[in-house]
Amino acid sequence: MPEQRVVLVTGGGTGIGAATARLLRTAGHQVVISGRRPEPLHRVAEETGALAHPSDTADPEAVRELVEKTVTAYGRLDGVVLNAGVGRPGAVGDIAVEDWEELIRTNLTGPFLLLRAALPHLLAARGAVVAVASVAALRNSVGNAGYATSKAGLLHLCRSLAVDYGPQGLRANAVCPGWVRTEMADRRMARFAAEAGLAGGAEAGYEEATRLSPAGRPGEPEEVAGRSPGCCRPPAASYVNGAVLTVDGGVTTTSVSGVAFDYRVEARTPPL
Repeated sequence: MPEQRVVLVTGGGTGIGAATARLLRTAGHQVVISGRRPEPLHRVAEETGALAHPSDTADPEAVRELVEKTVTAYGRLDGVVLNAGVGRPGAVGDIAVEDWEELIRTNLTGPFLLLRAALPHLLAARGAVVAVASVAALRNSVGNAGYATSKAGLLHLCRSLAVDYGPQGLRANAVCPGWVRTEMADRRMARFAAEAGLAGGAEAGYEEATRLSPAGRPGEPEEVAGRSPGCCRPPAASYVNGAVLTVDGGVTTTSVSGVAFDYRVEARTPPL
């Protein structure tokens, strides 16, 4: 029977965060889920037995209370899954300053604040961190400057943990998903489908967006969640530190220059 661990999952009310909480609870670990919206958090808590604590991780005082509640409830903190995030489209010349600031605050500053608050407990437990970044941290796309920058920053924040605190027993690794069926991705795919004149809403958007990937489909939250609980599997994962795992159906293995050899690429005519 593996040792029971205490893991804090941000963005735990929906999508990858909720799937991670379910998987960790099924494995017998104690889980605290955090997010801005109380309703989905409480639904997941009722379903899984996780402890829900609504919190904005971009607020230093709220982060302190979140870590304090976790340690008070369970006496320790072994792992953190940094999953909370937002997306806002736009190239450098187009994205609103407010959207840029929200992306950096939520996707990068929030994890930084949480890690600072949790670090003493993680070091005491010789624990682990998993950051849910994105393939956008590795390969950029059109009109995605703010999101890609924030996720690339999260990736290197995670690597900095591995470098600075690995000698003290802390492990920090990142997961980079491709398109995964989540609430945030559903909204983006529905908007993409409308802009491209595709009938079928979000589903048509997913189909078009993943057409050239080797898997030819979007991922499911459980397929990414299955990688995040690596923070709870020492000693099997004890030598994995500073690693970046892509969970993207193989999309980052493909070359843009090679697409023309396998597919006929045609310009999409914008809807009138």
